[in-house]
Amino acid sequence: MQRHLPAVAIACFALLFVTGCGSSKSSSATTSATTAKTSAASGGLKTDSAPKYASPAGSAPVQSGLVQIAYSNIAIDPDTVKVKAGSTIKWTNNDPEKCNVTSEGGPQKFASKDFGEGDTFELKLTKVGTIHYECTYYPATMNGTVEVVG
Repeated sequence: MQRHLPAVAIACFALLFVTGCGSSKSSSATTSATTAKTSAASGGLKTDSAPKYASPAGSAPVQSGLVQIAYSNIAIDPDTVKVKAGSTIKWTNNDPEKCNVTSEGGPQKFASKDFGEGDTFELKLTKVGTIHYECTYYPATMNGTVEVVG
């Protein structure tokens, strides 16, 4: 039993470390973070990296024209926006890692090419509805919601 004690202690430390990691970014809505789960079948740790999309607050202002969204520190700011139909969203990558923007449903489907630090992706939103999007490289922390209103 005692020879297994160091392995058990390391496993407990690893579980505490993984569950304590995640985005420190907070938002008025739900924040994006990963959740650690133990898998009894495989006996190891697995990370649930599925995006958890937030929604704009009901009182969020409706923006129009050119709306800026920044990719910084492997997070999105702001991660939720409410815009008027006909507005253009401009995502700017401020991180050295390549990123992209891919819709995950909604009235307007799109997928950018990868873009590096300092590069941008722009999209004119013409259809009313809610669009969830993510960077496919970091979906757990880099996901957002655009609510397009008439």
